[in-house]
Amino acid sequence: MRGVLYVLVCGSPMARDVGILVDLAQRDGWEVCVVTTPDGLKFVDVAELQEQTGHPVRTHYKSPGDADVLPPADAMIVAPATVNTVNKWAAGITDTLVLGLLVEGYGYGVPTAVVPYTNRVMALHPVMHESLAKLRDWGVHVLYGDDLYLLGGPGQTDRYRNQFPWRRALQAVTNPMIANSRVEPGAVS
Repeated sequence: MRGVLYVLVCGSPMARDVGILVDLAQRDGWEVCVVTTPDGLKFVDVAELQEQTGHPVRTHYKSPGDADVLPPADAMIVAPATVNTVNKWAAGITDTLVLGLLVEGYGYGVPTAVVPYTNRVMALHPVMHESLAKLRDWGVHVLYGDDLYLLGGPGQTDRYRNQFPWRRALQAVTNPMIANSRVEPGAVS
């Protein structure tokens, strides 16, 4: 067993396929837990993921005094990551459970990979590229650029759904030397 992998999911059509990453990770020997942002929850099949992982799918912070229902993470993958989550994470904002886990994960030194996914128009915003550069400087494995996947136009993000780099994301936390992650400013189709 490699340890516990948190798969953190944001609100993107790519989130519908997160079970692919869960399956790949389990085959690689990871115990997998899925946590979504509130918008990410709209795209996933909670019952299917709970059956697949054996853990509840978390979205919200627990109440004070409640026991943790998930084991602590040994690694985390944020896929797909929205512009909103990337920018808030780089700013240290923790207004969702996913962001709280990411900010704490940095403090604990948890190996983390991120696969941002948005439309090519939103991807042009300079703050997103500044945020990705910050995350990379902090040791996050950033997988982003035309050599990994293409971005569709607004309302067309499903167009490239079959090329989403689930395996590369897993490699980034399993064997970072193989992952060869990088940030490409302006890397949009």
